[in-house]
Amino acid sequence: MHTLLIVILTVTMEGKQMRHKGIDLKRYIREVPDWPKKGILFRDITTLLNNPRAFAAAIDALCADYKDAGVEYVAAVEARGFIFGSAVAEKLGAGFVPIRKKGKLPWRTESVGYDLEYGTDTL
Repeated sequence: MHTLLIVILTVTMEGKQMRHKGIDLKRYIREVPDWPKKGILFRDITTLLNNPRAFAAAIDALCADYKDAGVEYVAAVEARGFIFGSAVAEKLGAGFVPIRKKGKLPWRTESVGYDLEYGTDTL
């Protein structure tokens, strides 16, 4: 039996404390209204990624509850998930499993459909 940690990044920041190691992580996430479609508030993480202290604090925060959990693999959904999931895997000393969109992998796969605010997709 293997221990798998799935990193799912959903940004639901209203009313939540987004601080780690004295850094206000929310301050590093830009809000872009009406993108990619009117009524959607896009959370742009590039401003967090280009600050090494904020990015390190975000990875530390994601790892905090799992340091001694014996995680062997971290799985994460593209594309943001690849950035954070691979860094979490490295910090935990675990392997990384990329979860891709339908048709992007050449080997046997499993698939799951899901709804978005502006449509549907399959992983």
